[in-house]
Amino acid sequence: MVDKQISYEAARDELAEVVSALETGSATLEDSLKLWERGEELAKICQEWLDGAKKKLDAVKP
Repeated sequence: MVDKQISYEAARDELAEVVSALETGSATLEDSLKLWERGEELAKICQEWLDGAKKKLDAVKP
């Protein structure tokens, strides 16, 4: 399981920054790989937050 100490909003915002940095194409290959790995981690965090919210909503549905 991914550590959820970071909020959904913070993870989403950082993920947007990572994507923007990768889209510029100015990073070295090594830096691009690090950015990609961080982006994957952030995407997992966001997905876990969304899955948790869906589970809570499903629990209250009639």
